[in-house]
Amino acid sequence: MGLIITLLIIWLVLSILGFAVKGLLWLAVIGLVLFVATGVWGWVKRKAKA
Repeated sequence: MGLIITLLIIWLVLSILGFAVKGLLWLAVIGLVLFVATGVWGWVKRKAKA
């Protein structure tokens, strides 16, 4: 679970950086997509354990 939380934090930081720096909107989009994908992956793994 620690890996998933770490990845979520990294993707969130990349997204914020992409929105903050002009010309890096693509980084924000990639960060948001990876954030959502990691969240779904963690949710599915958590459901499988229960």
